[in-house]
Amino acid sequence: MKRFLESKPAFPKDFADGTIRFERIIRLMTRTHFAGYIEIPEWDVSLRKGHHEGLISLETHELIQQRIKDGARAPARKDINADFPLRGFVCCDDCNTPLTACWSTSKSGKKHPYYLCHAKGCPSYRKSIRRDVLEGEFDELMQSLKPSEGMFAMASKMFKDAWGQRAGQMEADKRLIRTERNKLDKQIEGLLDRVVDADSPTLITAYEKRIEKMEREKLILDEKLQNQGKPMHTFEQMFEHALQFLSNPWKLWKSGNLIAQRTVLRLAFAEQITYARNEGLRTPKTTLPFKVLEGFSCQKKIMADSQGFEPWIGYKPMPVFKTGAFNRSANCPLCKILAIDLSKRVLTSLRGDVNYLYSFS
Repeated sequence: MKRFLESKPAFPKDFADGTIRFERIIRLMTRTHFAGYIEIPEWDVSLRKGHHEGLISLETHELIQQRIKDGARAPARKDINADFPLRGFVCCDDCNTPLTACWSTSKSGKKHPYYLCHAKGCPSYRKSIRRDVLEGEFDELMQSLKPSEGMFAMASKMFKDAWGQRAGQMEADKRLIRTERNKLDKQIEGLLDRVVDADSPTLITAYEKRIEKMEREKLILDEKLQNQGKPMHTFEQMFEHALQFLSNPWKLWKSGNLIAQRTVLRLAFAEQITYARNEGLRTPKTTLPFKVLEGFSCQKKIMADSQGFEPWIGYKPMPVFKTGAFNRSANCPLCKILAIDLSKRVLTSLRGDVNYLYSFS
């Protein structure tokens, strides 16, 4: 959030170099009125629903507070910059150590960019790899992730089918939320009885803190019940960015925005990529969405007959239809079940991170 606000010229800065104090960011992130609620402990005003519309949900606000309380995290590396977006992500094939990068000055005074392994004892120690060579191969790899138009159209249809099926789960989700809320009410009543009977100020304070925490949980459940069954946006609005990313991740990679590029790496690849100096990039492990699309890209697919693949007398191949590059049985319920299940997993894994990514692009 600090980096995001510092990138906005209209947001007032604390220092002449355009930076903002961390304390100011913490104050912004701990204000409950951004979630549509009011709480002023020093005036004995407990957490309650405000008359204004929140920018985020109370559940999101509570998650933010938990992350703040979890403690310190490693700061962003200052040596990762737009000159070398793959630094720290691509590893040496000989020792599996992340490659570093630098500018090398020739005798003529001209600077040249290189990636290199800095692990002592490695056969490739301090052996340079030209930036245009490594990043050129990576560009080709990113372009290869782009699915065909027919395949992408079919994947979009699968996502919409999975989105539509969520409506049938809403009533069951409501019943579970109501049950959990009723359980909290009973627990709060039990704790209130204990507060009345308690003589120790320490016990009373502990009970009151526990009741306060449960009341916050009740407000979150009430918020869920109120919003359940009411999608905030249409399918196109919710997943437009995710589908754009799937259709052409290379386009976002070439945007030149370092934050967007680092997020693309995390969304497209399940782990770091290795690079061999004399052979090039190794085959990467992609994330679930691209694995699904890659699985659909096989050109020859047919459902096995009940008698197996071996030829037999009276063999009649099952009818298949072709959509883009994906073939499946026209009457196979298993294919539909697998497609919907994969669609749900892809939607879950993509939506949040891609919407975050597009806020910078």
